[in-house]
Amino acid sequence: MNKPDTAPLPFCIGEWGDTDEAHFSAWMAQLNAAASMPRPLHPLLQDFQNAIVDDPALFALANQLFEQLPRTPAFEHDPTGQPQLRNMGHALQMIDRVLRTPPTFNQTGITGLPINAIFDWSMATPGGHAFFLHLTVNVHLKRILNAWGDFLKSPASLPALSNDPHLGWFGTDALAHMPDFDEEFECEPGQPYRGFRSWDDFFTRRFRSGRRPVSAPGDDTVIVNACEAAPFRLARDVRLHDRFWIKAQPYSLHHMLAGDDLAQRFDGGTVYQAFLSSFSYHRWHSPVTGRVVRTRVIDGSYYAQCQEEGFDPCSPRQSQAYITQVATRALIFIQADHPGIGLMCFVAVGMAEVSTCDVTVVEGQHLQKGEQLGMFHFGGSTHCLVFGPDAMLEFDLRGQTPGLEATNIPINERIATVRPSGNIQASSSRE
Repeated sequence: MNKPDTAPLPFCIGEWGDTDEAHFSAWMAQLNAAASMPRPLHPLLQDFQNAIVDDPALFALANQLFEQLPRTPAFEHDPTGQPQLRNMGHALQMIDRVLRTPPTFNQTGITGLPINAIFDWSMATPGGHAFFLHLTVNVHLKRILNAWGDFLKSPASLPALSNDPHLGWFGTDALAHMPDFDEEFECEPGQPYRGFRSWDDFFTRRFRSGRRPVSAPGDDTVIVNACEAAPFRLARDVRLHDRFWIKAQPYSLHHMLAGDDLAQRFDGGTVYQAFLSSFSYHRWHSPVTGRVVRTRVIDGSYYAQCQEEGFDPCSPRQSQAYITQVATRALIFIQADHPGIGLMCFVAVGMAEVSTCDVTVVEGQHLQKGEQLGMFHFGGSTHCLVFGPDAMLEFDLRGQTPGLEATNIPINERIATVRPSGNIQASSSRE
């Protein structure tokens, strides 16, 4: 396991930077101080605590995920700069405070993801790896995160949409990351909270008509971007089964597609993955014109990371390929009208506090390229487009090398084109 021998790095997922780390660190300090004065837990957290205590194996893992953290200077503090938690009881008290408050804005990579910050270093320990893959843990985490999601859909979450220059989602700092917000998105600039009814309503906002036109709407050879997202990886000749838990994190289609009987049709095919930041538009649109063959929502993990990546200061940032096979996710299989594309699959992958992958299409529905498929509800997220081995595609990632430093490509813009039948080149590389 890789262990840093220097001070932890600041959070920095996608477009998020570390320019306002002090604001988030101060908020985490307040949360930590409040949790030092225990109070009765939220009923769902109490149920979680009881489940841990009543299961000897789970109780051991819950202790190991903190005990196995190195007792070295680099781990005296968590990645936000606060004293490192060393027990589950204190962590649950902190989560209890989180569930009763909306996520304020900050310019660190953890904006909107305070629970992720609580467990960041501990995810990488052997105990943490086993704990966060445990079925019982993820059943309880789903209930807990859904409860917070319900709170974020209520008017009680609206104060987070304030004009506070540093902490409000309509403050100076936040709007610097969302330029031309009023012109880009459906809202009412003259109304309180710009007319949004809740924090989730703001998070799942829509573009105004005409702001993201569909590239080549009448040309089925053109595949468009399904999300407003930054390219993370492009892999060809992907195997049906692979060792996705190793450091290289290859895609394993059988696991990614949850053992679906359609998975074998993608063996040897192509996977394109891209990452959405907290500032991104979080609805998904169809990359092709075609018919919805099947939809599934898979209950998976929420805070698992690839253990081979070691201590990631913004986990699971470096484990994005790995979590496509273990995290909560939605699968939408589409039979494209163009025979050069054939069957493809859109995979929406929830990361950290993302507790809902909301599919809004039904099986048998015929889609036009650019039509809505569904949406994420809060948090940073990632997604994949999976194509079969016979789809000969030329990708256009705007000159970018896929990776953690890439920037967003607008939704509905062309990202790939079917190669002309007379110009098909064999491709077996693993990029």
